Amino acid sequence: MQVITDQMGRTIRLRDYPRRIVSLVPSQTELLHALGLEQTVVGITRFCTRPESWRSEKVNVGGTKTPDLDKIRALKPDLILGNKEENSADTIHALENSFPVWMSDISTLGDALDMITRVGNMTGKDLEATRMASEIQDKFSQFSYQTSAIPPVRALYFIWREPWMAAGNNTFIHSMLRQAGFLNVAGHLERYPELPLAAWSDLQPEVVMLSSEPYPFAEKHMAAVQSAFPDSKVTLVDGEMFSWYGSNLLLAPDYFGKLTRVIAAMD
Repeated sequence: MQVITDQMGRTIRLRDYPRRIVSLVPSQTELLHALGLEQTVVGITRFCTRPESWRSEKVNVGGTKTPDLDKIRALKPDLILGNKEENSADTIHALENSFPVWMSDISTLGDALDMITRVGNMTGKDLEATRMASEIQDKFSQFSYQTSAIPPVRALYFIWREPWMAAGNNTFIHSMLRQAGFLNVAGHLERYPELPLAAWSDLQPEVVMLSSEPYPFAEKHMAAVQSAFPDSKVTLVDGEMFSWYGSNLLLAPDYFGKLTRVIAAMD
């Protein structure tokens, strides 16, 4: 019997290493694959896009906010992985009385590394998870050393339009912006504040980032944003690199380095 505390301070009990996992979080689904748990995962959400093969091999239990509870129950999971921000409290309450539900709560890189090692511990993949967390930490430390002498660039990171919402303080994106060498001009605001587009320009960012998720910003949106921020650089960014907190973090430092060079080269 494993007695485990999750990142929200909740206690769950596992009889053994899980053999039927349902993942309700895309980045944690990708992590489970990277840890070699192909035969253990039985259900994922429709937003769990990686690995691509799992979209046909695993049962689709619906969205992250409102999954199909009957489908989940039918799978008889011995572990459900969720996240405080990604999943609704109502969904978790509906499941936790019948199944072990382990919840992550991630606002910093340290939280993400802790999640990776804990998931490895509870699934019998301790060595793989420890190695992965160490490699991620090494990559970020090396990137930080290489860029330590470069002054941070004032950045505004949009996650949604109409209403225009940006990433503020106490979010994983805020932490990743700092890791990538940016100063979040919305960092004095909590969570995901929304303001009219014109009002955001008062923060005077040097660069405005349009994320690929959750809103799928594209080139067609750049002209309107550039008009509202005539003195700022405007660029599209890969939202997964700033908001996915599983094995995808192995790729983030290299991406941040390339992004920094692209922004520096913009007119």
